[in-house]
Amino acid sequence: MNQSSARPSLGAMVYFLLAFTLGSYFTFAAVQGDYGVFRQVEIAAEAEELQAERDALAAELAQMQNRTKRLSDEFLDIDLLDEQAREVLGYVRADEVVIH
Repeated sequence: MNQSSARPSLGAMVYFLLAFTLGSYFTFAAVQGDYGVFRQVEIAAEAEELQAERDALAAELAQMQNRTKRLSDEFLDIDLLDEQAREVLGYVRADEVVIH
């Protein structure tokens, strides 16, 4: 007598369950893993932020180099020197009024 059953065999169920589990794991890793899609978006945003910070620091460096050149021995800017003396030393002329 042949017994014909309508349900699939246990081996086929284990195979499909294992395939589904592995597929789910790799899909999750591809989206949220260390090298996943979300991490790539975070890295791109961080790189953009760091580039903006780099550009701001480059502009600040250029400004400092300009001020340093203007106060050097070869090129002395009297107005900048006067401004620095007023700021650092608290220098005030007799005809000026200081308001704090």
